[in-house]
Amino acid sequence: MKPFYLLTDLESIPLRIQTLGSFRVWRDGVEIEAITWSREKAVHLFQYFVTMRGQHFHKEQIIDQLWPDLDMKASDRDFKVALHAINKALEPERAPRVETRFIQRNDLTYGLNLTDEVWIDADVFEQHVIAGNQVVNSDTAATIQHYQAAVGLYAGNYLPERRYEDWTSAERERLQILVMNMMTKLADLLVEQNPLESLRLTQRVLMLDPVWEDAYRTQMRAYMAQGNRPLALRAYQQCLEKLAEEFGVEPLPETQELHQAIRHVGNPK
Repeated sequence: MKPFYLLTDLESIPLRIQTLGSFRVWRDGVEIEAITWSREKAVHLFQYFVTMRGQHFHKEQIIDQLWPDLDMKASDRDFKVALHAINKALEPERAPRVETRFIQRNDLTYGLNLTDEVWIDADVFEQHVIAGNQVVNSDTAATIQHYQAAVGLYAGNYLPERRYEDWTSAERERLQILVMNMMTKLADLLVEQNPLESLRLTQRVLMLDPVWEDAYRTQMRAYMAQGNRPLALRAYQQCLEKLAEEFGVEPLPETQELHQAIRHVGNPK
């Protein structure tokens, strides 16, 4: 399979799916409107297939995750109707009895058929992060390029419409940790050449997790790169307060050492 991050013509992708920040789907370059899905349960089921991409589940397992309060007869009916609505929305011109391209059935299990025809922003985001990590010690320019592409793809949390659903929580948390690590690394790489962008990135990280200590250290260095010692000291104070409030602990030794170094800038004694 061709790495998604090498693709430039997204309009040529048969099925393009956005999961970060909001949920949107394009078929052959044209966005599928909400009314096309015909019912909310179809969207719900398709989002489950996207979240569990690469895996297949029995119908009963899927129903237990999505609609546990329905009785067996009602849940079976709703699953069939929702599945039909998905296939109709994704493949409106598919002939009767022709095998579906995107939702795959293997015996009694169902799942999303991951091929070159399916593009998912969360996967491309992760590919860029991995590609950047692989060259972080050998090619700084390529690392920055991949990380910046990943930042551009991360429009927000994974499927925010389903933030209260248990089956989305693991993927949401995994991607959030991935983006916070990556944005902190990128901010660190940009401290000297673009401290303003470094500060913007660390602020995004701290909005996601106000006790992400690595981001505070990078923020302190970025302020110093701007020659703004008071704001660097203020960043340390915010770190100190947040850690005490959340965990009852002090900053790590490396954070304290950086603080001391900043305090003594221009005052060696």
